[in-house]
Amino acid sequence: MADSDSRRRLQVEVVSSGGVRVAGLGSWLESVAPARAKGSVAVAVVPDARVRALNSRYRRKNKPTDVLSFPSGNRDYLGDVVIAAGVARRQAKEAGHSLQTELRILALHGLLHLLGYDHVTDHGRMSRVE
Repeated sequence: MADSDSRRRLQVEVVSSGGVRVAGLGSWLESVAPARAKGSVAVAVVPDARVRALNSRYRRKNKPTDVLSFPSGNRDYLGDVVIAAGVARRQAKEAGHSLQTELRILALHGLLHLLGYDHVTDHGRMSRVE
């Protein structure tokens, strides 16, 4: 049973199977998350092929993307954020910043989707929060 503290603040678990260093990503995301982000979330950094398979299955787009979010519909567990390691590396290089910075950008982006933000339809609201 979750205690009242777990519903008052965000708890993030980060796992990596993409050979990417993710130390500190969870605590950083907890510290910058909007105040309404309560409960827990899992962030997985995985190979591009895994994201491509998920993107194909759930979005009918047979290509890798940088980040996917899977809301749980559960008040205490917000859902899962899945980041493509290779895509993140390439985007970091193109943007001229570190992979760790890119992972932060993508983790926050995924979390905001779990919270209901939608950059396609919100007229810049999500971008302002990011």
